[in-house]
Amino acid sequence: MQQARGEPQDFDRVLTSMCTEPHPRAREAAERFLATNPGDPGTYESVTEMEATAVEMLGTVAGLEDPAGYITSGGTEANIQAIRIARNRAETDDPNVVAPTSAHFSFRKAAEVLGVELRSGPVTDHRADVEAMTELVDTDTVAVVGVAGSTEYGAVDPIPALAELATDADALCHVDAAWGGFYLPFADYDWQFEHADIDTMTIDPHKVGQAAIPAGGLLARETALFDELAIDTPYLESATQVTLTGTRSGAGVASAVAAMEALWPAGYSDAYDRAMDNARWVADALESRGHEVFGPELPLVAADLSVPMTDELRERGWRVSKTGAGELRIVCMPHVTRSMLRSFVADLDWY
Repeated sequence: MQQARGEPQDFDRVLTSMCTEPHPRAREAAERFLATNPGDPGTYESVTEMEATAVEMLGTVAGLEDPAGYITSGGTEANIQAIRIARNRAETDDPNVVAPTSAHFSFRKAAEVLGVELRSGPVTDHRADVEAMTELVDTDTVAVVGVAGSTEYGAVDPIPALAELATDADALCHVDAAWGGFYLPFADYDWQFEHADIDTMTIDPHKVGQAAIPAGGLLARETALFDELAIDTPYLESATQVTLTGTRSGAGVASAVAAMEALWPAGYSDAYDRAMDNARWVADALESRGHEVFGPELPLVAADLSVPMTDELRERGWRVSKTGAGELRIVCMPHVTRSMLRSFVADLDWY
């Protein structure tokens, strides 16, 4: 039988991924639980118990004492499910969701799949403009979305103000902290459940959390919110299911727990400090070379390099990508070292 071809991902020149190398304990745990399925809790009891531990630990990261939730395939699934909860609880035949233009493209998927209108409000300095979003809210608004660590610029929206807007509209407040959630506990922002009346949150262990893929996360302030998603499961030992997918990855669950046990809080704090130091260094290096730079607010820098230059960097092996406006993005994940950034800047100088 022919063996699978290809080599594992080498992260030596990866500068714009929002995933990273799993922690060694997370990798080991994933391998041990490869054949388990938390989607069938009656059969896979140990991994189901482990998922409850993962949710509890995510609640600690996100400032929620008694969280409800589950480990998803990633941020897209979590965002879709949050909007599904908001749609299902609302008493309207014409639901809409209000989000900033900086919201992840998964919300466009959610709107299409769920038949919900997505209303996008402008941003100021890449953060949600609350007054502009207020103008978009009406009696059919089912959710107001805020972003805590945007994927293009690392910006953090004014979450308490957006939560207040949602409350006034009798809508749910959903926060997308898929990437930023494991950096933000060590930064000076109001973003979590302790800071505002947030209803649901996306927060992914397989990004900065250093778990193996797939290990996203969806949290809710109240278990009752998940009642909006429950469907009967007649042939399983469990009576109902609230998840979007049926079969799910026990490897992701086990990996998330192992990573958080190994790294929370000191390991994540150290990773944040290193990442911010690296992000500030590369921002200074780019500014000194005449480039306009945004950030870092979190460990992400955007710079106005020309598109041809970005393409040439990719030809030299650098894994880089651009914002929607064409700027270069550098995401300082745990695998990004100062020596990597020095080599990158040296190659940039070559042009």
